[in-house]
Amino acid sequence: MIPLVKDTISKKEIDELVKWLQTYPHLTKGEVTLEYESAWSKFLGCKNSIFVNSGSSANLLMLYALIESGRLKAGDKVVVPALSWATDLAPVVQLGLQPVLCDCNLKDLSIDINHLEQLILTDKPKALILVSVLGLVPEMEKIVEVCKNNNIILLEDACESLGSEYKGDKLGTFGLCSSFSTYFGHHLSTIEGGMVCTDDDEIANVLKSLRSHGWDRDMDKASRDKLRQEFKIDNDFESLYKFYYMGFNFRSTDLQAFIGINQLKIANKVAKARNYNYGIYQSLVKNELWKAPDSTTVKWISNFAYPVISKNRAKIVDTLKRKKIHSRPLICGSLGRQPFWIKNFGECPLKNADFVNDYGFYLPNNHELAESEINLITDNLKDL
Repeated sequence: MIPLVKDTISKKEIDELVKWLQTYPHLTKGEVTLEYESAWSKFLGCKNSIFVNSGSSANLLMLYALIESGRLKAGDKVVVPALSWATDLAPVVQLGLQPVLCDCNLKDLSIDINHLEQLILTDKPKALILVSVLGLVPEMEKIVEVCKNNNIILLEDACESLGSEYKGDKLGTFGLCSSFSTYFGHHLSTIEGGMVCTDDDEIANVLKSLRSHGWDRDMDKASRDKLRQEFKIDNDFESLYKFYYMGFNFRSTDLQAFIGINQLKIANKVAKARNYNYGIYQSLVKNELWKAPDSTTVKWISNFAYPVISKNRAKIVDTLKRKKIHSRPLICGSLGRQPFWIKNFGECPLKNADFVNDYGFYLPNNHELAESEINLITDNLKDL
């Protein structure tokens, strides 16, 4: 069997975790979480990282923080890539914002910039959620320019692209906020977990409060004092159960943070392995209908899984299944074809996303995938 994913947590890391647990440490969110967040910020190249319980929570939290900080308001339109994930779209609706689907392009599978520019004219969106699909690198310079010129807040869902770079800068550092996932099978694992990253200190403080019910305990002193002064709370005891926002409990634990600290030590190794495997796929896959983009020094790809588009998808997937080689649809296909979108908004035909929806799938890539396994996988793609 060749699985899509393999756990990045090694036996050595489990042994270290057990040894740490035997010291009877504080297990819920505490000092180890702070250490992990600091290490993540250093790895990514950002100012603030906020550890949460999943990548989906990270998406919801960063949008809600923009509302609570006055950057967005109910009714504002937010562009969501049609080729993305359910929890890129769901928080937009759940928070009273209006989603506008943007078609994908057929080069890097990110948003079609021409379609984005049309939507800017017709819908006047206030924000864009940009998804780097399977670690492929979008045209970041152009997208940032379009957003800047039209006063659009750029948010990045980098859950599938930890380590991918555009001109030497890691994806997840181009927008006001970015989200990551450390769910099993992603580039790194904390079993379950996610991260929200931002260089904006105000947003970071709101994120920290929203993560923990809406209280002020994790905020910096200046932000905490400002809120207490505004609401005339003049002692620490009274402040313990004062809530400034209608928050959540999206906290993760020090146990998972301990795992995360060790996982970050192998982050570059994992990204390089995934990039190397991607290059082997590129050399072996012959597909006249669509070919994934090459990894270059400008667009360096830390690939989550290898994308394929073929009108013979059903036959190929069946062959792979019989050979016990895992594959999946190319993430959500088109969100405009998903039942929950049709139920709430009606059908939304989008040429490129529909094409990917009908014919796209992806193949295994992980840090332990052997070249011989890639050869075996690609030997079964003769019907492309």
